[in-house]
Amino acid sequence: MENGAAKPVIVAIDGPSGTGKSSTSKAVAAQLGLSYLDTGAQYRAITWWMVTNGIDLEDPSAIAAVAGKPEIVSGTDPADPTISVDGTDVAGPIRTQEVTARVSAVSAVPEVRARITELQRSLAASAETGIVVEGRDIGTTVLPDADLKIFLTASAEARAARRSGELKGADVNATREALIKRDAADSSRKTSPLAKADDAVEVDTTELTLAQVIECVVTLVEEKRAGK
Repeated sequence: MENGAAKPVIVAIDGPSGTGKSSTSKAVAAQLGLSYLDTGAQYRAITWWMVTNGIDLEDPSAIAAVAGKPEIVSGTDPADPTISVDGTDVAGPIRTQEVTARVSAVSAVPEVRARITELQRSLAASAETGIVVEGRDIGTTVLPDADLKIFLTASAEARAARRSGELKGADVNATREALIKRDAADSSRKTSPLAKADDAVEVDTTELTLAQVIECVVTLVEEKRAGK
């Protein structure tokens, strides 16, 4: 190892919505001096572009035909992760209900997944100190050789409560139904479904505070680094 620096570590964090993936991943990356990539934002970005450009999202072939058009750029600083499409900052627009409701349909198209997966792999490969990559198929498909794979879970009730809190007063029951529906769509799609990798460490966050989850993951990463 040059200059006594730790070997770059690639950490894959997967799991359904509302398990604390983003908050945990960002905090762990910041604490350990790693890059951070929110892959869900990339799928939201390409979905936003499709919606904005009037693509028929009921037609997978129409989605596939333009999957290569938008230029998506992800900033990987955990303190300020950015996302732009064709030079436009879309960090806000991609979180709208309109995009959220359509992202599963767009994400299920194989050409979209191939395009975004390629982006994700190149970002991971170029991260000099290492990277925390969070999503739904990172450990299984995108980075199957990641140094550490973590799968976050939580009860549907806990996830809905967290997500509705984030959505400022959203109906918890409606949020819960939406989460379950999205999980079903993402888990059953043919291309890179939401699934736990065989060699992933499962962390149930239902009864844990965010600080406890972060501490748990930081410990796992440090143990993995020490064991190299």
